Amino acid sequence: MTSERAGASADQSGANIARHLGIVAAARPDVPALKVPRGRSRDGTIDYLSLSFRELDAEVGAWCARLGDAGIKPGDRTLVMVPPGLPLIAAVFALFNRGAVPVVIDPGMGLRSFLSCVASARPTALVGIPLARVVSRVCRRAFRSVRVRVGASSSLVARLGSPRRGAALTPAPSAVASHPDDLAAVLFTSGSTGAPKGVCYEHGMFEAQVQIIRETYRIEPGEIDLPMLPIFALFNPALGMTTVVPEIDPRRPAAVDPRKIVQAIQQEQVTNSFGSPTLWRKVAAHCRTHRISLPSLRRVLCAGAAVPDDLWRDSRQLLPHGRLHSPYGATEALPVASISSDEIEPASVRGACVGRPVCGLEVRILPVSEAPLAALPPGGFLPPGEIGEIVVRGPVVTRAYDALPEATALAKIPDGASVWHRMGDCGYLDGEGRLWFCGRKAERVETAAGVLHTEPCEQVFRAHPQVARCALIGLGERPRQRAALVVEASPKDSATARAVARELRQLALQHAHTSTIKLFYFHPGFPVDVRHNAKIHRLTLARWAMTATGFESDPKR
Repeated sequence: MTSERAGASADQSGANIARHLGIVAAARPDVPALKVPRGRSRDGTIDYLSLSFRELDAEVGAWCARLGDAGIKPGDRTLVMVPPGLPLIAAVFALFNRGAVPVVIDPGMGLRSFLSCVASARPTALVGIPLARVVSRVCRRAFRSVRVRVGASSSLVARLGSPRRGAALTPAPSAVASHPDDLAAVLFTSGSTGAPKGVCYEHGMFEAQVQIIRETYRIEPGEIDLPMLPIFALFNPALGMTTVVPEIDPRRPAAVDPRKIVQAIQQEQVTNSFGSPTLWRKVAAHCRTHRISLPSLRRVLCAGAAVPDDLWRDSRQLLPHGRLHSPYGATEALPVASISSDEIEPASVRGACVGRPVCGLEVRILPVSEAPLAALPPGGFLPPGEIGEIVVRGPVVTRAYDALPEATALAKIPDGASVWHRMGDCGYLDGEGRLWFCGRKAERVETAAGVLHTEPCEQVFRAHPQVARCALIGLGERPRQRAALVVEASPKDSATARAVARELRQLALQHAHTSTIKLFYFHPGFPVDVRHNAKIHRLTLARWAMTATGFESDPKR
């Protein structure tokens, strides 16, 4: 075991994250652990099914018994296809408890990608709602490794062991002893710039994540969380936080009704929330329009894409007693760095500052390379200010992709007993040790005049009042691509489009790094990831632009 993991757990046989629920249930048995919305009361308030930590622990115990009766054993890979809230938390913690390995795949990635992920993960068991079990029978090829199927309710509530009123609750059994290096789960990436990949999480990594998140954001037991990304609710039992399940469809997060989010925060006095910039921008706009502030919130964690300037600005009025934080990381390494609203600088065209590395994480910059690296390059790391490839190492950095040795070799750099993860992002460190994000490595544009990165370029054009979202794309093959910009908008006619293109060209000429951008496209609705509804699929837009109508503007001609 590496030295960086040695501190992940004082008890080397007790790194199983499931044990935290029993600890919290013993210390705070009657504190609400989970609140699941089930409608409205006559007075309009949200009606919640509430489970205490003791009841949630008993629910996990009931799941453990059911999984055991079905024959799920330690080490069994188990695909989890259940709704967010109680079914997800109870099923995953029961699998952890038994030493089984949950496999979690984002259902919003589309059926073809989902089935490909299932086939590559090779689960031997499935825990799912009726529809999931039907899919597993119909799509037999992808699910051919599944031998055991365990049913779960299709509703938001799946209480498997409801005792009679007044009857004693049976706590969950002691969690199976797990070593920090034991495989704990396989979590799939969103596949925003390529095929989704299964990331191998070890128990020590989860332990380190809980500790780092608690210390970085000063989270205290008894806080109340509204997680707008369902998987982040899995940290709450270990952190001692109450989970309020939001009224949001995880398959269509952009369709969220901000009024429902605001009502939940106000009614339940929520202190913490996680969501993408797209979701929080909608909430902030609603609150700005109706002059609403959210004084109960101590912090909002906003990730999945760079936080736009207007959201940083609006957060100061939205959170009178709290702060907006932007953690930087990825499925393969989370968190890596973090920045808050009182640290952010005014609008910049140098990239997005994502803050200083969190405790225990090392961040360095390497020259950009597409090749696997069996060791750190002889030239070493780049100096402050130079843009390159972001690499990180530390206790939350995963070591491998599941059954993808080539992808692992491409993303991991061995360094003695530790490993560096190549984030797939470009950026730089400044003289103060802060990390700046400049864009995805795969989305950089290499022209004859030099390399352009998405974030510094798009920041220039987001200053235009009619540009909420835009995307830098490259037409052709590297290293002789032509840079172009796609704006998310639907101009009423060609004359309007040309006029906006002229204005964007004037903005481009004000900065050296955008001065060569003369071609502009308009797209009615960007393709984005389902998980955050924030990561723009720029490579998809580049393919679209090959047959779309662009507007070229150059006042010099």
